[in-house]
Amino acid sequence: DVQLQASGGGLVQAGGSLRLSCTASGLTFDDYAIGWFRQAPGKEREGVSCISSSDGSTYYADSVKGRFTISSDNAKNTAYLQMSSLKPEDTAIYYCVADSAEARRLCSPTYNYWGQGTQVTVSS
Repeated sequence: DVQLQASGGGLVQAGGSLRLSCTASGLTFDDYAIGWFRQAPGKEREGVSCISSSDGSTYYADSVKGRFTISSDNAKNTAYLQMSSLKPEDTAIYYCVADSAEARRLCSPTYNYWGQGTQVTVSS
């Protein structure tokens, strides 16, 4: 079974930074794309950032470009989301997601594999 273990959420003041991690198991990491979606109360789920472990291509939502950086360590089956210059509107539950890099476009909402959410709260 594919499992995605996310960590790194928390409470931070506006302008601060957090790093999320997601470790995958049960899949061939080099063939997969992995990343994060988020959902805030009363808002639709949003694809934040994803990376293809096969070719390194990345996707960022417009709302996070220039502030968030995604990376992956294929040897550790782990992806990282470095979040900087955080804003209160970044407050949400962040979900680690993954799927075959060939089967889906980056950060497709149809990704098959979802981890448990981790709360990110940015205070003003």
